[in-house]
Amino acid sequence: MHTGSCLCGAVRFTVEGELPGPDACHCSICRKTSGHFYAGTDVPRERVKIEGIDKVTWYRTSEKARRGFCSVCGSPMLFDPFERDWIGLSMGAFDTPTNTRLAIHIFVTDKGDYYDIGDDVPKHERYPGAP
Repeated sequence: MHTGSCLCGAVRFTVEGELPGPDACHCSICRKTSGHFYAGTDVPRERVKIEGIDKVTWYRTSEKARRGFCSVCGSPMLFDPFERDWIGLSMGAFDTPTNTRLAIHIFVTDKGDYYDIGDDVPKHERYPGAP
């Protein structure tokens, strides 16, 4: 089991089982909502339990998804795509070692001009498999 929380602890989550390899999203929305690129893992909804959901404020960032952050401390924690059976969790919100490694970079053509992607992780212009 994996646990995580926002900075102040008002919102906590647990995940049963192993975590899928996270992606690093470099799109402009992720950069603006996280302050840099966003690293998150996509977990089947039935394996995630969230405590303090009443402290999550949702912001619809597109017609396809909304993002959740703690209304007390502002920590970005959740990526909720509509019509999907998974929810994205911010890697930085996990309390314990995740035993994962970054799996992919996505939307790399949108990345900020102030950094380079210098690792050997696969890079994609979009999310693989997206229409």
